[in-house]
Amino acid sequence: MSDAIIEAVGVEKSYPQPDGTRIQVVGTTNLVIEAGKIIALLGPSGCGKSTLLRILTGLSQPSAGSLLWHGKPLNGQMPNVAVVFQSFALFPWLTVLENVEAPLEARSVAAVERRKRALRTLDTVGLDGFETAYPKELSGGMKQRVGFARALVVEPEVLFMDEPFSALDVLTAENLRGELLELWLNKKMPTSAIFIVTHNIEEAIILADRVMVLGRNPARVRSDFNIRLHHPRDRKSPRFLELVDYVYKVMTEPEVEHPLPDAETTAEIILPRGGITKEVMKKQEAPVRTTRYQMLPHAKVGGIAGLLELLHDRGGREDLFRLSEELVMDVEDLLPILEACVLLGFAWLKEGDVQITPQGSAFAEADIQQRKILFRQASLDHVTILKQIDSILKRKSDHSIADEFFHDILDEHFSEDEVQRQFETAMNWGRYAEIFDYDRGTGRLVQTEPPPAVEAPALSNHNSTPAPKS
Repeated sequence: MSDAIIEAVGVEKSYPQPDGTRIQVVGTTNLVIEAGKIIALLGPSGCGKSTLLRILTGLSQPSAGSLLWHGKPLNGQMPNVAVVFQSFALFPWLTVLENVEAPLEARSVAAVERRKRALRTLDTVGLDGFETAYPKELSGGMKQRVGFARALVVEPEVLFMDEPFSALDVLTAENLRGELLELWLNKKMPTSAIFIVTHNIEEAIILADRVMVLGRNPARVRSDFNIRLHHPRDRKSPRFLELVDYVYKVMTEPEVEHPLPDAETTAEIILPRGGITKEVMKKQEAPVRTTRYQMLPHAKVGGIAGLLELLHDRGGREDLFRLSEELVMDVEDLLPILEACVLLGFAWLKEGDVQITPQGSAFAEADIQQRKILFRQASLDHVTILKQIDSILKRKSDHSIADEFFHDILDEHFSEDEVQRQFETAMNWGRYAEIFDYDRGTGRLVQTEPPPAVEAPALSNHNSTPAPKS
């Protein structure tokens, strides 16, 4: 594959645990970054998108597999790439010009040459006239333009972008996407390929020539396809909407294999080549934990209740894409709430639609106390960690236990950051359902009396429909 710049061959990322096992964050992945293309990587929050980006840029070493640069192993060298970050990451004590010069200075480029290149790049991104300004004087959009300039000034062969527009308001983000695309299409960028990590489905399909969708726990490529639409792309065109709907299905129904509508997928299968042997494909000697532990979506009870009320009011069923548009929410924000509703048995996801269940309708119609009863029952029926907590508290003579116990359980299955997020979500749900109280000061969970017996409402039929058939 002569136009391949970067090839990931069987790469994995896992982290060692005290008992000698490893938590796998990125599963065995084969991936190609080709010259002349914008490639978008989509996936739910916490699925490993940024981890995979760091591996591809050489910032993080894979636990297994190899990274090839133009068909040859990197052997510890850094590839000619640059990264644009979500948080701008500018030096506040440097001017705009000095921020753009900084990576050239780090590469020992002569002062006159780096000044010339920095000025030329600032002019390219539309920041001429702001050379002496400091970051605090700039808007969010202008700060990100400085980030673009700083990345482009080193003339990278591949430009990596980690959710570069997510910290900006809607209009500014849309404007910058257009400017980036204009620079790319008019060949005003000194780069051969762009690799952008995003959670915004429309953004990916507006910009990219090729889209990859990651699953999670561990990360794996679930779909990899080309976008055969000419620029500029019409968001209202049937094909555009069809692709958006397809990606929604892939992201919201992780156990279902969805065929790409009316097109061939481009799933890349990279075979060993050159100096790469079968040894490269072997796993680490330490075993990788493959038992899947239930991952809770990071959704608050208020968000779950609000979505169920909205669905109930709309007849019980809604198209995900339309729902996202009307709520002005990115899939990154909406997806965890949808996943929580499905996990608790309050909704189904099918063919790009979300549909309320009879239990979900009952919850939407219930009063405050009745909702607690319904949420408690759903949690104890469907949520593993809450069932474990309830069972242990019932068996303990003092009906209490230290939170460290559950941190240790989660630590066997998730990374350090994810352990804390999982624990916080479990605490939010469990306390609302009155399964336990939690005292952060003492770090102990204490069993509570269940909510007073209130007759649950009869399940309403007018907003409920039968479960969708597979």
